[in-house]
Amino acid sequence: MFHSHFHPGKIPVHAQQSELRNERVSFWAFILTSFFMVLEIVGGFFSGSLALLADGGHKLTDAGTLLLAWAGFRLSRKASSSSKTFGYMRLEVIAGFINALVLFLLVIWVFAEAVRRLFNEQTVLSGPLFVISLAGLAFNIGVLFILSHGETKHVNIKAAMLHILSDVLGSAAAVVSAIVIRFTGWLPIDPILSMLVCVLISASAYRLMKSSLRILMEGAPSDIDLEALKKELKNMFPQIKNIADVHIWSITPSKTVATLKISLQEGNDPLFVVDQTKTFLLNKYRISHSTVEICRKAENCSLCPVRLDEEETNVGEIASNQKKRQSNKEE
Repeated sequence: MFHSHFHPGKIPVHAQQSELRNERVSFWAFILTSFFMVLEIVGGFFSGSLALLADGGHKLTDAGTLLLAWAGFRLSRKASSSSKTFGYMRLEVIAGFINALVLFLLVIWVFAEAVRRLFNEQTVLSGPLFVISLAGLAFNIGVLFILSHGETKHVNIKAAMLHILSDVLGSAAAVVSAIVIRFTGWLPIDPILSMLVCVLISASAYRLMKSSLRILMEGAPSDIDLEALKKELKNMFPQIKNIADVHIWSITPSKTVATLKISLQEGNDPLFVVDQTKTFLLNKYRISHSTVEICRKAENCSLCPVRLDEEETNVGEIASNQKKRQSNKEE
């Protein structure tokens, strides 16, 4: 039986640069968001606007999102150890999951407060509301621009951009609310628009939670079809007789790993097939860490759960063989 691991000894230069850029844009976005968060919360209490308070509260989660993202990027560069063989890379995914939970909690609070204000109108000062929300709109667009210079497909950069995008919508809603109140005096517009923002935030939170849970549950990446991968491998390399126990999952959105067993046609070089298989996985699917095992039989694998009836049969066979060996010894 032959098996081999494949994983680069050093992080590629482009990956290091990407991580450093992500860390830098997260840090500056956190500083700017924290500053404007204070301004919006103070302005929300002063003007009496729920839409502005909701946007300020959302910026609190934005600041937390960006701080966790920054910490995740920084810690992910720490070297692995015997107890943490992949280092701290998974922290960034956990941060994304926590962000989604916080978003849902924020939605519940804002929605409940909006319902209360529909039945108990509260005076809103349209002037300060308009000035602060318009400044907030411009600010949010600026932060989005900063984050766009990071790796936008990364789960934490994506999470931060979703937060800020929903803030753009929140600021726009606050601007509309200020204009309507200024010219019509219709106060219910403020909680109604706040509820609309809640719906939009919920959609973003759901997508973020779904993507982070997929990684935490070690599901196969959504863009990889296992059956298609196996079929393509067999078509490209006729030396392969069978493929089994294919397991593909992500440590982070940018680091995918795989294990698989393959059996070969007679007379083929295992080293050559393993090397070609790993190269294929890296070039076609960007799987930089793979373990390929060559064996005579690829039907059974200890990585897969054994069905109860199969397990009972195997145990029975083992017991029977032990009895036969014992009888032979006695004879």
